[in-house]
Amino acid sequence: MGKGNPVALVTGGGSGIGAACCRMLARRGYTVVVGDRQLDDAKAVAADVGGDAVATYVDVADEDAVQAMVATCVNQFGRMDVAVNNAGVGVPDPTTVADMSFSEWRRITAINLDGVFLSMHYEIPAMLASGGGSIVNMSSILGAAGQAGAGPYVSAKHGVIGLTKAAALEYAESGIRVNAVGPGYVDTPLLARRSAEHREQLARRHPVGRLATADEVAELVGYLVSPGAAFTTGTYIPVDGGYLAQ
Repeated sequence: MGKGNPVALVTGGGSGIGAACCRMLARRGYTVVVGDRQLDDAKAVAADVGGDAVATYVDVADEDAVQAMVATCVNQFGRMDVAVNNAGVGVPDPTTVADMSFSEWRRITAINLDGVFLSMHYEIPAMLASGGGSIVNMSSILGAAGQAGAGPYVSAKHGVIGLTKAAALEYAESGIRVNAVGPGYVDTPLLARRSAEHREQLARRHPVGRLATADEVAELVGYLVSPGAAFTTGTYIPVDGGYLAQ
């Protein structure tokens, strides 16, 4: 592993889907930059994937922090070939639109939607300077469906798909592909905090009768950034065990 390898940046890379994406990209020969608000978690993932992988702090809702993250990638490795904009948060407790505070709305949308915009805002110039690249934005099944009590999350994930399509059109001729992935409910440490009964209820929402694994989501990301997906841009692809087919 060295500076001649393609370079991939993953936000929210310290755990769950992001960590799985970091491991997948490292196996495919990428040097990985692991961005996360939990720097210790990011460092652990970087150490796990090995090679020249580095960890960097980022709060994707903070423009200065996002700019610094991208600068770390470019200054250290001289290029950026892939970006996986995965960082996000859920709604802690189901809350209706009338009862949702504006501050909570802004907190969730700032990370889940503004964070994707800010990430691409700084990643795209770095990719243009590298001769092109591939961006994958992490949406959700709730980017294509609604759910009561999760208004800001649903709105942000729908917005990620729209932003993905717009950016894909803007940079198609410049050699940058932009796609979005829509995971169903995934067996991650965050979900592990919920009761076994609740986890079983979530599993039953999927026709396949189980939760996804983070590695299954990462494999779709791996396809989208691969040469085999060279004609794929502006798409939203669910990985949802049949959830959206219902």
